[in-house]
Amino acid sequence: MGRLSPVLMMLLRVGAFAACLQLAVAYPFVAAAQQPAQQPAGAAAQQPAAPAVPGAPAAQAPGRGRGPQPVDSRVQIRTHHFADTNEDIPYALFVSSKVKKGQKAPMIVTLHGLGGTHTTMMRPNAIDLAEAGGYILLAPMGYNPRGWFGAPAPQGRRGAPPANAAPNSAAPNAAAPNAAAPNAAPPNPAAPPNPAAPPNPAAAPQGRRGGEPGGANPNDPPNLRELSEKETLQVIELVRKEFTVDDNRTYVMGHSMGGAGTLYLAIKYPQRWAAAAAIAPAAFSVDKEGLSKIPKMPVMVVHGDMDTVVPTSVGRAWVDAMKSLNMNYQYIEVPGGDHGSVISSHQADIFAFFAKHSR
Repeated sequence: MGRLSPVLMMLLRVGAFAACLQLAVAYPFVAAAQQPAQQPAGAAAQQPAAPAVPGAPAAQAPGRGRGPQPVDSRVQIRTHHFADTNEDIPYALFVSSKVKKGQKAPMIVTLHGLGGTHTTMMRPNAIDLAEAGGYILLAPMGYNPRGWFGAPAPQGRRGAPPANAAPNSAAPNAAAPNAAAPNAAPPNPAAPPNPAAPPNPAAAPQGRRGGEPGGANPNDPPNLRELSEKETLQVIELVRKEFTVDDNRTYVMGHSMGGAGTLYLAIKYPQRWAAAAAIAPAAFSVDKEGLSKIPKMPVMVVHGDMDTVVPTSVGRAWVDAMKSLNMNYQYIEVPGGDHGSVISSHQADIFAFFAKHSR
């Protein structure tokens, strides 16, 4: 092949340079299109990650009331060594900016439901209320997601409610002298059905998928409930040693399994609490004898009338027992409320109830 003329060589060089220039200009846009979207500053990537918990379920939608929740950046995720089993157990803690060193601060201990973790009850609205009220908000694990915080095992097949605990039977008479009737939401027969609920409430799953109180794990120690109670109390003492907690304004609340744990701990350790709040409590056997030992303990019960996991009759039965003992109680029955939605829907009512009571 002959040699190219100088003019042709010059034209080829100019063309090659122009092509390279086009590639150089276009490349940044192509590369940017291929990169994953960047999170803005302060996004979830900066939030503390909850430690893995053996046997804990994957994160689920907040309305279900189970599993870990996205961790609010205001929440501290901590661990402590539980000597009884030689394990490090996580817990969650929020401390209001109003808590000052050397000054007594009120504290709320909040207990998760079956399959939940130390983050389950740390909902943003609860944290907002704790910040506004100057509270320490403590969420223990209770050893593992199935510990029941020491509450006795429910009765019946696989822990299902007793046969006489019919779902959503007639509500108790709320006209007791100590009942906060103006704040109690009466049953609403006209409430629209909950689209997330199974068509037949009687066939609602118990145990699996969060139905209380199944979920047993063959790897759980035989003294699980004892360990759960002990680990919960140990975490409370850790926080009490670190902060100046007001013993006259320390409260306990919980959902489902945690609601059963709330009632159990309120009865067993009445000297610890100024008031208690049980949300859809999975305490199928009413401990009237136990309640008779805490006649002055203010207790709130919140229950949704569309709850297909723990029938409304369970919460009503506890309220009936409180009424018969002339206790200081408040009952809120939430029209259209299901088992999970009531965790967040009435936090403001619970905090207001606590604010009214001290020992």
